[in-house]
Amino acid sequence: MKAAYRKFRRGGVFYAQHTETGKQVSLHTTDEREAARLIHAQNEAVQTPTLNRALGRTYLAAIDPASVKRTWKFVMEHFCGIGRESTRERRTREVNSPVYSSIRDKPLVETNADDLLTVLGAGGASVNHTLRLLHNLACGMGWLPAPIIASKLWPKVKKRVFRGVTATEHAKIVAGETNEERRHFYQMLWEIGAAQTDAANLTAENVNWIQKTIQFNRLKTGTHAHLTIGRNLEALLQKLPKTGFLFPTIAKISSSDRAAEFYRRCKLLGITGVSLHCYRYAWAERAASCGYPERFAQFALGHKSQAVHRAYAKGAVVTCPAMDDYEGKIVRLSDTQRAGEQHGTEAVGRMAG
Repeated sequence: MKAAYRKFRRGGVFYAQHTETGKQVSLHTTDEREAARLIHAQNEAVQTPTLNRALGRTYLAAIDPASVKRTWKFVMEHFCGIGRESTRERRTREVNSPVYSSIRDKPLVETNADDLLTVLGAGGASVNHTLRLLHNLACGMGWLPAPIIASKLWPKVKKRVFRGVTATEHAKIVAGETNEERRHFYQMLWEIGAAQTDAANLTAENVNWIQKTIQFNRLKTGTHAHLTIGRNLEALLQKLPKTGFLFPTIAKISSSDRAAEFYRRCKLLGITGVSLHCYRYAWAERAASCGYPERFAQFALGHKSQAVHRAYAKGAVVTCPAMDDYEGKIVRLSDTQRAGEQHGTEAVGRMAG
């Protein structure tokens, strides 16, 4: 194994020079034997972990020949091949980010915690989430002999707090939008709380006028959303095409283009802190504020857990009724029911007589 350091003398003082980087440092001695011992110690310090790593690679190769060559790029490719088409596309865009360049071609068995922390430091919540999934996938598939960062020690990230579009902001957006199709599109998002792609892909066939319902499958999760058509939604649907896509032009453009157009509209109106996805938050907040049953809201938004729905509705302000008023209503209702039962008994008695 090639020595990492060599010694040389300059002006009577011995120096150490790294054979690869060329970096030179003084050994602070003029004694050649002492300099030789210092150089030997430095080379030992470098060669021991290198030798251990080489031995470990040899043992791993005997079990799994590909283990010593398997890089994070291989894990990323496998990761991007899992899930629905929309999920695979989203994951591909994420892992192609330059943030992952430092580890993309690095072998898994040569990766340490500092390598992962460097990536985490260069990204935000999305990078933290994706890198953790990649790490867990590599551990789960047995490509990593042991976790690089323990689960409890994984850095915590403060996620961005989203809010819903307010009724005032929605009114300004609709009033300021000159394109009729986009205006109707924003109204649809307000009425049904669908994700922008799901709303853009709606067709006339999703509307059942006999049952007065609109239904569709969420692209992201595949869950089914089934909503009754109210007065406002019915008035909107009457203005949309009766066959094919409800929003023909919007359905043809990408989600990023739709988001960019909405951002420009909000910027012109002086509205900040919202995106098209915030219409889902707005729907959930409105549902919570008006006392809409949570289980119905979950079905409408396509969520599978209460925790997810509560995260969407966290911005809602709910005014709870006074307990004595609520109890009074129950008492009055009970009195009315008893009176009705007594009246019915008397009526039956008269008919029998």
